[in-house]
Amino acid sequence: MIELSPSAIAEIKRLHKRHPNPSAFFRLQIAPGGCAGLSYITKFETELSSSDRIHQCHGIQIAIDPHSAQYLDNLTIDFSEDLMGGSFRFHNPNAKKSCDCGVSFSVNES
Repeated sequence: MIELSPSAIAEIKRLHKRHPNPSAFFRLQIAPGGCAGLSYITKFETELSSSDRIHQCHGIQIAIDPHSAQYLDNLTIDFSEDLMGGSFRFHNPNAKKSCDCGVSFSVNES
């Protein structure tokens, strides 16, 4: 379902080591917002919902709620650094339109 590039794996593991709770998992979520309508949210959490789907990728547990899962099929997450700093990059074949910053998308042509 979701692929992580080697640089994304390294960054998630680096951030996880800095988290105060070693049992925290990586959450990937879609929420309304951003200039294209939907935004990616990434964070570490310690509690799962009974409806969460857990995806294992290179030793990383990724929790996804059912609402977000519909937008994330075949998503690839990369991490890159540039003059503005580092950030995750999302390559989503389900997106019909993405904003220039790369963290917002839409699934319908507007």
